[in-house]
Amino acid sequence: MATLKVPQPLPPVADDCEQLRKAFSGWGTNEELIVSILAHRNAAQRKLIRETYAQTYGEDLLKALDKELTSDFERLVHLWTLDSAERDAFLANEATKKWTSSNQVLVEIACTRSSEQLFAARKAYHVLYKKSLEEDVAHHTTGDFRKLILPLVSSYRYEGDEVNLTLAKTEAKLLHEKISNKAYNDDDFIRILATRSRAQINATLNHYKDAFGQDINKDLKADPKDEFLSLLRATVKCLIRPEKYFEKVVRLAINKRGTDEGALTRVVATRAEVDLKNIADEYQRRSSVPLERAIVKDTTGDYEKMLVALLGHDDA
Repeated sequence: MATLKVPQPLPPVADDCEQLRKAFSGWGTNEELIVSILAHRNAAQRKLIRETYAQTYGEDLLKALDKELTSDFERLVHLWTLDSAERDAFLANEATKKWTSSNQVLVEIACTRSSEQLFAARKAYHVLYKKSLEEDVAHHTTGDFRKLILPLVSSYRYEGDEVNLTLAKTEAKLLHEKISNKAYNDDDFIRILATRSRAQINATLNHYKDAFGQDINKDLKADPKDEFLSLLRATVKCLIRPEKYFEKVVRLAINKRGTDEGALTRVVATRAEVDLKNIADEYQRRSSVPLERAIVKDTTGDYEKMLVALLGHDDA
């Protein structure tokens, strides 16, 4: 479930644009006005605001926001205002330029989006960067990491619910054999994770647990410091239990010494219209603290206000 709250009735888009223009005018910026509008408009409405703002004032709203805002607040507003495919392309491009943990962002985009959403992100990548996501991933990764991530970002999975139980049993056995032999980079192991539908993978992993006594991710913890194993576990979690994956990202972001604003911003901006309510519920179940309260404790100022608004708790 999403956490985004859109007012009813909705003000005309021309009014939103005029108010945003006012927020940028005069001495200082009216950040509260920006939050009150943008944090309460869905993707289609934000897109219309951007188009109308450009037609009315001859300026890209994103450029105006980047000029007026700073630091974590600016990044959150920027990511949120982007179209979802552009946002995924932007995050993926950033991730290709970094190493280690950024590989997880690529896995996240490849495995928590629908086939159409991932395809839209790849098309947006072409438009924004004049090259393909696949070539950047191939260029910036090596070895086992490239072997796993490249097929994941290139995938176009079947989205139906049909399941082949015979295949699930066969592939569960195959996965168990490969893990027992520590053949984590095996071609068939990666092929199953990169190509099978979510429903099929779910059936395979349910059979794996029934047949071999525990979740596959427990068996993939043989060496907790192994980064490739960590990436395999993230792949499985993103495909099967995305809300648990994102809850852990948020929990680690908040519970570190010093907040990991990058991770917190990414999760809130990408999931507020998808399943942030489920992620918040999972966080409260694990931590016995409401997510909005943890965020208020750990963040400040306009950044905090925007996060809380996107969580649907303006009054927190």
